[in-house]
Amino acid sequence: MTSTTLRTLVRHEGEVPRERSTCGWRDRLISREDTEVAAWAHAVDIDGAREHYHKRSTELYYVLEGDGHVVLNGVEQAVRKGSMVHIPPGVVHGAKGRMRVLVVGIPDIADDDLFFPRSDALERWADPV
Repeated sequence: MTSTTLRTLVRHEGEVPRERSTCGWRDRLISREDTEVAAWAHAVDIDGAREHYHKRSTELYYVLEGDGHVVLNGVEQAVRKGSMVHIPPGVVHGAKGRMRVLVVGIPDIADDDLFFPRSDALERWADPV
């Protein structure tokens, strides 16, 4: 694909779909309905993110406002405004606290790439939801 065929986008919060997600409420800045994009990006108001993982997607969390903790494979890490978190595929992750986070998913967002660990062990995986 050449630079002349790539799609450009300009989106504004408040003018994009807002929906409930595993992590809280998200504004879908670049999302599943977009084509010819390298990644997706959501602004998420986290209010306690249920632990989950992805088999294909890497996620980047950048904390815009607030503070709390991210849980990565059972280990809590403190985050605050200005923190960046890299979450590779397969890492069980969630969040505690109230914060606004820019979440970038590479390569995309897909409902079939969201999984929840079984409650009895992180090593055993649940079926896709």
